Amino acid sequence: MAEKQNTPEIRFEGFTDPWEQRKLGEVATIVGGGTPSTNNDAYWDGDIDWYSPAELGERVYADRSVRRITQAGYDSCSATLLPAGKTILFTSRAGIGNTAILRRPACTNQGFQSLVVNDDTDVYFVYSMTERIKKFAEQKASGSTFLEISGKGLAAGEFAFPSKDEQTAIGSMFKQLDHLITLHQRMCSISCFCVHGSRTNLVSILQGELQVLCYPCPMPRMVASLSAQL
Repeated sequence: MAEKQNTPEIRFEGFTDPWEQRKLGEVATIVGGGTPSTNNDAYWDGDIDWYSPAELGERVYADRSVRRITQAGYDSCSATLLPAGKTILFTSRAGIGNTAILRRPACTNQGFQSLVVNDDTDVYFVYSMTERIKKFAEQKASGSTFLEISGKGLAAGEFAFPSKDEQTAIGSMFKQLDHLITLHQRMCSISCFCVHGSRTNLVSILQGELQVLCYPCPMPRMVASLSAQL
């Protein structure tokens, strides 16, 4: 399924090139996971981070997993060591589309189809797209016991992408917004927000899905009219 091809009405100064439709499999390598036998103690309590879907929540970054495996455990299963700074963990079942950016190398269990972005793709730009990627994955998911999106299915999703430089500019903006939200959440209860107060709402604003979001002092009113295809 391809998103409607479009370029945003509001852009950073100096960018005029059209955005191009590209499949996720063209901008990132989709990587699944694996689980060592839980009956072998030699496979567990090592120093290799190993994530399960339940560990991902509202955090932007994944810094340390709850459980860790040994080298022997890693070698015994289909888990793949994912690179830090280029990987977006993406849950593929039992809650599709929960995400986090890896800040240290790690692997996952089978509940993920993680995105390892290519060198010509900005990781934070793709991370800012995760609500749209999640929507696509939920629409394409299948299964009799529980819904799941395969790596092949996820890779087929088409989205609009600008040049790497424009991706970086947009990704940097979202990174700053996420930082401000984190600081604000430390200062007051989430209930202070006029509309939920989550990072997702700001992303939705800048994707043209919301137009106004108000914050109490010290956050100013944000009025957004972007129609970007993020």
